[in-house]
Amino acid sequence: MEWWQDLTLIWTGIVAFAIIMYVLMDGFDLGLGILFPFAGKDSDRDVMMNTVAPVWDFNETWLILGGAGLFAAFPLAYAVILPALYLPLLVMLIALIFRGVAFEFRFKANASRFLWDRSFHFGSLLATMVQGMALGAFIQGFHVEDRAYVGGMFDWFSIFSVVTGLALVSGYALLGCTWLIWRTEGSLQEWAFNLSKPLFLVVVGFVALVSIWTPLLNDTIAQRWFSWPNILYLSPVPIMTAGLALLFWRAINNRREVQPFVITMGLFLLSFLGLAVSLWPNVIPPDISIWDAASPPETQEFLLVGMVFLIPTILFYTVYSYYVFRGKVTEGVGYH
Repeated sequence: MEWWQDLTLIWTGIVAFAIIMYVLMDGFDLGLGILFPFAGKDSDRDVMMNTVAPVWDFNETWLILGGAGLFAAFPLAYAVILPALYLPLLVMLIALIFRGVAFEFRFKANASRFLWDRSFHFGSLLATMVQGMALGAFIQGFHVEDRAYVGGMFDWFSIFSVVTGLALVSGYALLGCTWLIWRTEGSLQEWAFNLSKPLFLVVVGFVALVSIWTPLLNDTIAQRWFSWPNILYLSPVPIMTAGLALLFWRAINNRREVQPFVITMGLFLLSFLGLAVSLWPNVIPPDISIWDAASPPETQEFLLVGMVFLIPTILFYTVYSYYVFRGKVTEGVGYH
């Protein structure tokens, strides 16, 4: 393998790492927003917000890092994916803005608090839904001719993308639910415990549905998963997923507080791994590889120097924030 191909693999790992970190770190606070109106009391909603107040705004840094890495290291992928998903990405950004404004102003409002509650909920729900639909459109692939996107503005909208959108909504809601089990106590924690099982069953159902549907969309993906000996080599992925599902159920029955959140993150990681196996090495499905879309080696080398300092800094801040604010949250008086 040529040295520049090694660089491309490194950048693939960086972009993939940034995306999965965003999903894991921002997923649970988006999940709290999805669950927000279903909490029993306004004081419970105060506590829900306070559990993520110290860390939520920095979580989206991973999204920026992933987008910047895609633009710098894989400009062709950026040039194709952006126009193909322009509308859902625009909706996502608007929804995140509404959610962020609601987060900051909710505790300052009195008579209008219910409006900020709805903004926080619908902003979180809409942002998650379009993220999932964009993922579904990515899995289905894009129409590319002469290195340019030639599909329509609404090609991202399909039955499959709606299903992946709903799947991500349920997954983020489960992350938010298990986060509450870990970070709260009393009636709010009990509510989260009671909600976790039905939410988990919904998530497992969507994982099974998408896992079956994805190979049906593309013969290459089906061949990769179900041909011999690939089916043997890749069997640990579904086996580990089933194992984590059993561990989750046991953890909830045993009233564990931290394990359900960690296991749910593990399920997301395995789902991400399954997606990577299905699409590798294409960064623009169905047939443009990471090497076809990569920027010149000199560009990758230059930008990699910055990443050597940037990624450890973000990781340090993330770990520090979660370590400092790792205790239970029992009050919702305000968070500034």
